[in-house]
Amino acid sequence: MTTTLRPAGPLQQSAEGAKSRSYEVCVNGRPVGVVDLRTDDAFGPSWGVVGGLRIDEPDRGRGRGTVAALAAEEVLRGWGCTHVRVCVPAGAPGALRMAAALGYVERSSHMLKELPLRPPELPAGVGGRGMREDEYGQWRTAAVSDHAQVWTDLGVAEADARARAEADHRRRLPEGLATAGTVIDVLVADGGVVGHVWVSEAEVLPGRRGTLVLKVEVAEEHRGRGHGRSLMLLAEREAIAAGSRLIRLNVFAGNAPALRLYESLGYRTVERHCAKRLL
Repeated sequence: MTTTLRPAGPLQQSAEGAKSRSYEVCVNGRPVGVVDLRTDDAFGPSWGVVGGLRIDEPDRGRGRGTVAALAAEEVLRGWGCTHVRVCVPAGAPGALRMAAALGYVERSSHMLKELPLRPPELPAGVGGRGMREDEYGQWRTAAVSDHAQVWTDLGVAEADARARAEADHRRRLPEGLATAGTVIDVLVADGGVVGHVWVSEAEVLPGRRGTLVLKVEVAEEHRGRGHGRSLMLLAEREAIAAGSRLIRLNVFAGNAPALRLYESLGYRTVERHCAKRLL
């Protein structure tokens, strides 16, 4: 039997080159599932996304999903994509095994926590406050550089990574510290600033809004003293003050200390993001 993809609608294309299209997964012309393909809003048209791959129950366990994923990659190659990523729900171990078998490598995961009604207390001797305008410029420069490095590590050209990092920060912080729904706090201990945390209102689950932790960082000379936990408690305090019941964050694969910290605070993995280069 032959498994193929059949367009379920016209190709959507923006002036900036973004593309998207839905396909039926067919076996000898008989629809057995669906898959959605698009280029990546964050990384640009050279990155493709395989999303919403679903095989109908009667046709599962026969390799249809694997063949459909390979056919989806061929479509993305035709669009000029050099990389592809997938998002695997934490409760789908079979999908994660399939992604690994196809050469996808886990890059990061999204973690979620349901917040209590009462804000957590910060440890004794530690305090938090809003970032001042005279601190913002230096923080932003460092944050953009860090963000660009993440994309460079994923294979994006250095100049493109820098441009995208700048664009992302302009989009998320159009009014700087005055941007609505956004808070950037500093953690103070022993009379000095030891770290920063950036949170923003966002959709954290389909149809549900909450707080997104965009960046949390302890100054290098102050690491190993529990300040990362204090920063996360500070983030949760800001989220609860804003009326959020859910808080979400991203943790990069291989960052075992951060993963242990988040799990100890009650965060659970809800999605795993995997990627590979299209050869």
